Amino acid sequence: MKKYIIAATVILSTGAIINTTLQSCTSIATSDLGLAVIKRVLLGGINKGANIYGNKEAFLQNNLVDKALPQQLRDINTTLEKIAPSIVAKEREYIAEAAVYTVGISKPILESAVNSLNAQDVTRIIQGEKGTATLILKEKTQTQLVQAIAPRVEQELNKYGIVKTINTALSGSNLLGSLLGGNKSSVNAGGLSMLASEQIVNGLFNIIEDHEKQNSGSLLGAFGK
Repeated sequence: MKKYIIAATVILSTGAIINTTLQSCTSIATSDLGLAVIKRVLLGGINKGANIYGNKEAFLQNNLVDKALPQQLRDINTTLEKIAPSIVAKEREYIAEAAVYTVGISKPILESAVNSLNAQDVTRIIQGEKGTATLILKEKTQTQLVQAIAPRVEQELNKYGIVKTINTALSGSNLLGSLLGGNKSSVNAGGLSMLASEQIVNGLFNIIEDHEKQNSGSLLGAFGK
């Protein structure tokens, strides 16, 4: 009788080990599959954004890019609309043209970050809401992207002389101090290019996030949800 009990115990114990091993293998397979799907979705969003940014008209007409306009620049444009609306149109056009030159800078940075995603990132994405994959990508690259493209954006905006045009339009209006803070009497070229750079970068993340949410079904499927 004792022999049977011992044998049963061994079988149960072995079965538990086998079951645990199978669960572990399934978990690893799901994680690998999930990571591959996440990377594919994010890279698809990056390519979509690059295509929009590579086309000036597509950039200007994209609502997700417009939503990324920093509040400070939005305030400046609102004021300009009352004084010289044509300047706002020129500013937007010049930022769109500058955005074209940033694609070659931002795309490799984003692709490298996607390829560096790890198991911890996958876990966070599984447990998070829609858009978490883009949020992680943003956390990893946002500051780097703004710093990387700002010099090129400033170079392009200086080429068109838009900063001087804005300052001329706003001169004597006493509005810049309230818009930019303190007693500033002119828009700084570096400040404008930084605001434009923030819009360009955050607009790109908006596009990637939108693409991720549109493809959330494939992400859920990869994790058996």
